[in-house]
Amino acid sequence: MAAESGRQFWKRSAKLPGSIQPVYGAQHPPLDPRLTKNFIKDRSKANALPMKSKKASSFHEFARNTSDAWDIGDDEDEDFSSSSSSLQTLNSKVAKATAAQVLENHSKLRAKPERAQSTLSDMPTNCKVIKSSSEAQLSRTSEEACVRTPLQKQQSLPLRPVIPLVARISDQNASGAPPMTVREKTRLEKFRQLLSSHNTDLDELRKCSWPGVPREVRPVTWRLLSGYLPANMERRKLTLQRKREEYFGFIQQYYDSRNEEHHQDTYRQIHIDIPRTNPLIPLFQQPLVQEIFERILFIWAIRHPASGYVQGINDLVTPFFVVFLSEYVEEDVENFDVTNLSQDVLRSIEADSFWCMSKLLDGIQDNYTFAQPGIQKKVKALEELVSRIDEQVHNHFRKYEVEYLQFAFRWMNNLLMRELPLRCTIRLWDTYQSEPEGFSHFHLYVCAAFLIKWRKEILDEEDFQGLLMLLQNLPTIHWGNEEIGLLLAEAYRLKYMFADAPNHYRR
Repeated sequence: MAAESGRQFWKRSAKLPGSIQPVYGAQHPPLDPRLTKNFIKDRSKANALPMKSKKASSFHEFARNTSDAWDIGDDEDEDFSSSSSSLQTLNSKVAKATAAQVLENHSKLRAKPERAQSTLSDMPTNCKVIKSSSEAQLSRTSEEACVRTPLQKQQSLPLRPVIPLVARISDQNASGAPPMTVREKTRLEKFRQLLSSHNTDLDELRKCSWPGVPREVRPVTWRLLSGYLPANMERRKLTLQRKREEYFGFIQQYYDSRNEEHHQDTYRQIHIDIPRTNPLIPLFQQPLVQEIFERILFIWAIRHPASGYVQGINDLVTPFFVVFLSEYVEEDVENFDVTNLSQDVLRSIEADSFWCMSKLLDGIQDNYTFAQPGIQKKVKALEELVSRIDEQVHNHFRKYEVEYLQFAFRWMNNLLMRELPLRCTIRLWDTYQSEPEGFSHFHLYVCAAFLIKWRKEILDEEDFQGLLMLLQNLPTIHWGNEEIGLLLAEAYRLKYMFADAPNHYRR
């Protein structure tokens, strides 16, 4: 009885997904709707049950307009056995129609020799390079052997971990830096002259760093711009030695207290958050790196009781760690095994990362004190700024009841690190450290420019959920230096227009 009622349910329910069409690629060729039209009508008559005709017609209409991967159910076997003669006729017609369609498509492809030949001309005769999978498919008919050869060669190469594009830390969008241009060489030489002078002109260094710092000189430039190193060349070595010893003095003094009851909650939260830091990058999943991050974050939290550790601070360590690590690593940093470095080098990287992160947080500590008033103010300022920059976007948010705090809190708390690839964050921080109050004041205008950048996509979304999904998953995976440069230029324009004349532009 239960089996019979279940069978009736599947036959009668017009709302459930499913199709009476056989599965293409399983036991049957693809069905042509023109050939199966009469067959479906015959089946609808044969399977007529004491039910409303409206439901039956709506189901068949749904079935004709639905293409899915459901096979014929067991309850339909008896129906198909009663119409086996119809199926035999149908299969022969469908087979002929399918064969005719294949021949027609093949003849169309053969009728375009120019397109195929242009593709083949892009391929070297020794078959070592295939430009794309689509071009490989076009040339497969005439150069099948040639296409297979390079694929086999590629598979025989030694396997390396595949790093997703979002996880690449190199300055460019693709792995492997291109050769330096004459302009880049000139800029690098100017940086080296500034840094090697007896007293580095910090104003000139900031001016040169605003459009980006060359990778070769970024570590020492960041130490100087953050205020960690003195401008005087003779004092730098002694300062580094003293500050590094001071940091490891904090480790000896405070780190054992992580097991004490009043510090356990702080340490536990740090211990939970660190594996979540850039999970796609193998570098940050190494136990030794995670231990370094634990020490840095715990010591900072102990020395800043007004705020303590707040989720999001863990992200702010990563750019400094990567930049100071690159000073000792020539290859791709994201894949580097830090156990290959000496203990002294690792200690230097750890101490420098701690002090530079501390300098950064000193300027935005109100973001992390109780109730995070700094972030509340910045989000409110962003809302007011956007209402003056682009009233249409602002009204669109109000129409669908989207609050700025719902998406911009993370932008302020993590300094856009969750919205951008790490390589873009490093480039962005070149400019932040060149700007007065770059991490606090200028960041507001970067967030405004970043929001307006997605103006079209925002206005295309017409519901609350769609807007939040867009704003929390913005497609920046392919971004590199060029996109960040344009974003910073727009942010500077907004700052120039609005920062010194807020009342004039107030509506």
